[in-house]
Parts: sequence; structure tokens; C-alpha cells
Amino acid sequence: MRSEREVFRTGGGAEDLAGYARAVRTGSWVSVSGTAPASRGGVREQTLDAFRLALDAVEHFGGTIESVARTRVFLAAGCDWQGAAEAHRELFGNVTPANTTLFVAGFIPDGVLVEVEIDAVLSVVDD
Repeated sequence: MRSEREVFRTGGGAEDLAGYARAVRTGSWVSVSGTAPASRGGVREQTLDAFRLALDAVEHFGGTIESVARTRVFLAAGCDWQGAAEAHRELFGNVTPANTTLFVAGFIPDGVLVEVEIDAVLSVVDD
């Protein structure tokens, strides 16, 4: 049986610096921290990359894309929100999670145009 609270860390320097985990599972609920893309490119490409990294954290706890209940997309001010929406639809079109998309002032590190978050609900928490 799994413990009530479990963390997933990727070992990134920001996790240690700021004292957080990539994702936390509490019961059947998984919350994935803000996830920036590993690659650079346009908004659509960065959105796909960031969501794939965030989905890796959901999968770490045994979830799937169908487990995703809510997504959040944070975009650099003035960038292509339609590219982000297209990427979201490509990945989640059949799942249709709740979503919030916002423009923000900027990101750490430089060159990032988008950051995403995921909340997911696992159907089974016991092994």
C-alpha cells in the first residue's frame, strides 16, 4: 500500500534551490509544479514539450493523460496564445480537462515562453 503523501523529484537545481518537488501525490490527487519546456522554439513547441514533461510526473504515480482534471498555461506577455491553445487541443482534445490560460510578465529561465501545471486524479492509489 502506498503512503498517503509521496513526492516526485527530478533532481533539477531549482527544486533544491526553492525547496519544492516536480509533483506531489496526496491520496488520489496529483499536483504537478509549474513546468517549463526543456527545449526552445515557438509557443506551440514549448507548450507540447512542457506538457509532456508534466505528464511524465503524472505517469510516475501511475496516472495517464486521462487522469488529468485541470491544466494551467502561463504565457509570456504578448506571445502566441493560439499556438498554445493548438498544442493543448492536440494533447488533451479527447480528455477536455478544465483549463486556465494566462499571460504573465516573464519566466525563469530566459527564453521560456510558456510554463504549465497539471492537476490529476488517479483512479487507484493502492498497489
